[in-house]
Amino acid sequence: MTPDSPAPPTGFRLVLEAVSFAGRAHLGQLRKDRQTPYACHPFRVCLIVHHVFGVGDPEVLAVAVLHDTVEDTTTDFDDLSERFGPRVAAWVATLSKDKRLPEPEREVQYSAGLAAAEWPVQVCKLADLYDNLIDSAHLTPERRPRACVRVRQYLDALRSQLKDEARTAFEIVEMMLHERSA
Repeated sequence: MTPDSPAPPTGFRLVLEAVSFAGRAHLGQLRKDRQTPYACHPFRVCLIVHHVFGVGDPEVLAVAVLHDTVEDTTTDFDDLSERFGPRVAAWVATLSKDKRLPEPEREVQYSAGLAAAEWPVQVCKLADLYDNLIDSAHLTPERRPRACVRVRQYLDALRSQLKDEARTAFEIVEMMLHERSA
């Protein structure tokens, strides 16, 4: 960095640390296409939050990158709280399904939590849905409709208590779902 170089944005280090953490946590995992490293998904979710939805808050971007670490890795709430703070950990926990529950009960509980959540959680979930819709192009024609149905279920749950700060993101995902379903 030269004396004329601009300083990195405040909080940028938090996002970089979250990227490294998520990359290590998801090491060896693959997406459903069995070719793409799983870590690409949370990285894309972060990019969607920032570049598509226009959210630049470092904590929200960190949550976007970390959103699947509790659900899909050995990471737990305490790991995230110690490393990234209690608010980031709580938001990631809200984005994590309780896999101890049977699927129908788990989905009801998860959807209710998303609907009641603060706007950063809702925006990160919407970015997750957006990326999953993009990825649905790689699914077999038989599996694509199921992916769209799941996205519709989450949008319906969010609609009931959608926070104003998440409205634009919601509308973007809804338009994409309409395009994918057509």
